[in-house]
Amino acid sequence: MRKHFWWIIGALLLFSISVISWKPTSAIKTSKNIVKAFGAKEYFAQYVSNIYTAANLQQSGMDAAVFQKAITGYLNLKLEKKIAANSNIITVVDFNKSSREKRMWIIDLFNKSVLLNTWVAHGQGSGDDMASRFSNNNESHQSSLGFYLASEVYFGKHGRSLKLDGLDAGINSAARARGIVVHAADYVSQNTINQIGRLGRSFGCPAVSPEVSDKVINTIKGGSMLFINGSDTHYTSKLLDETLPANSITPVTNGTAAIASL
Repeated sequence: MRKHFWWIIGALLLFSISVISWKPTSAIKTSKNIVKAFGAKEYFAQYVSNIYTAANLQQSGMDAAVFQKAITGYLNLKLEKKIAANSNIITVVDFNKSSREKRMWIIDLFNKSVLLNTWVAHGQGSGDDMASRFSNNNESHQSSLGFYLASEVYFGKHGRSLKLDGLDAGINSAARARGIVVHAADYVSQNTINQIGRLGRSFGCPAVSPEVSDKVINTIKGGSMLFINGSDTHYTSKLLDETLPANSITPVTNGTAAIASL
């Protein structure tokens, strides 16, 4: 009887150990995937932070979240081969900032440096000092948010100018048809700010000061990326999906992160 009792106890202990140690195969896979995904996002955030810090972007007034959006779009475009493989220049415009602030940045990602930080105008229909309304429609005189390619140079009514191709369908895709270009404008100056308390406004173009227009155009022409940020609940873009950019980043030996391959 006692032997039978101990046999039952042993069987129960063996069953308990088996139940406690067993995990469904699906649970194990899910756990590994979570760790992998977290690692990719972590390295991507580190990659963005490294450039943001090295280029002193915080000191120049750029918001870190806006920079991460710009980098996300840039890497997606590189991975899709929409911009040249050797293109390391991006332009960021933040219309969440007052027109009195220098809210355009041209950044060399390879050298982690700001090439230019300057004023840029928004459209008359978008607001006075602050841009709060955006449109893809012709004759709206409003700016359009989103990602652009800075394309070819031409001479028009504003002199030497740079055509832009909008990459976000329904958001800025009519940019070329609307004549949304980078051009010089006298109303983009400290003198205008002193006179009326803000910059002058365009018909929707990201107009810049005549003093820097040639530098802007020469630096970004030929297919580099330009990103215009602003507050609009209707704005969405597949280029803001971080999945592929995060998976293109890999850790390197010094504890930092870098682009694995593009």
